[in-house]
Amino acid sequence: MVKRTLVVFWSIMALVLAACGQPAPSAPTAAPTGPTEAPTAAPSAPTTAPAPPTGEKLRLIIGTGGTGGVFFPYGGGLARILTEKMPNTEATAQETGGSVDNMKLLQNGEAQIGFTTADSAYDGINGVAAYQATGPVPAATIAVLYQSFIHVVARADSGITSIADMKGRPVSIGSAGSSTETAALRLLEAAGLKPEDVVRENLGVADSVAAMKDKKIDAFFWIGGLPTAAVTDLVTTESVVFIDTSSLLKPMVDKYGPIYAATVLPGGTYKGTDADVPGIGVTNLLVVREDMPADQVKGVLTTIFDNLDEVHQIHPAARTLSLESAVTGSSIPFHPAAVEFYKERGVWKE
Repeated sequence: MVKRTLVVFWSIMALVLAACGQPAPSAPTAAPTGPTEAPTAAPSAPTTAPAPPTGEKLRLIIGTGGTGGVFFPYGGGLARILTEKMPNTEATAQETGGSVDNMKLLQNGEAQIGFTTADSAYDGINGVAAYQATGPVPAATIAVLYQSFIHVVARADSGITSIADMKGRPVSIGSAGSSTETAALRLLEAAGLKPEDVVRENLGVADSVAAMKDKKIDAFFWIGGLPTAAVTDLVTTESVVFIDTSSLLKPMVDKYGPIYAATVLPGGTYKGTDADVPGIGVTNLLVVREDMPADQVKGVLTTIFDNLDEVHQIHPAARTLSLESAVTGSSIPFHPAAVEFYKERGVWKE
């Protein structure tokens, strides 16, 4: 009886659906069964960053730095120019802890472009130092931007005139995991000190300045372009000295390679410092994932260099950027599309 009722039911459904122009569903032959085995893994991520679907805007996140440094305003200016000048593109600058954060954002696919110091980039692609836990970062350079000065700043009344004098003193060595922290620890080592020989504080440049104003620290380290806004703010109210670190360059280079170079803090850069201060510099790079599509890399570089006058207005540190300077001083390989771009512009040298 039940079987006959089901046959009649499905016959009526077929007639009704046929009248509506819809195909009749087939009668179920058996109850659905569960999966015969658990899924083994999620599909692997694509090895090449996907291009946006036709008609959709290309969205670019640029990892920058803290508000008191140079990466943040420089990145904000580039984001504005890319949004205004690069067709069908929306770029956004993201405030971060700096180089290490930016490299890790690239690694995780949470940013497409990042600012980084050359030493942090080198450590990143090799998965060492601050990147030991996360492994190598698949990053490539698209432009060398400018050289940063490794600021070592002490209160004038602290009696600190060298890094060796910092023993037992409260010192900010930069944000935890930042490129400033890496350089600070290397400079302490070169000066014959162990990390535990100083009372370490992990503060970014803005917080370091605030702590120095409040007399909570006697000195701080900071890698930044010239001038750095937070340091400019500090010297308007406080008397400080900038420590000469030039004698530590050789042991730094001997151990970590030529990612560090001799440079000077020009006299007059900051109030109260009229003479040049010899020191150590490190270049800053604009990097992307190594699998960023070639057309996107070329689009970004074309927009930057076709609007170079506008880029130069972003910040004093941006004024040194040129096609010629952009290809010199990278600690990691260039993206192949960047190499092709610079060859087309006649500045790439094999």
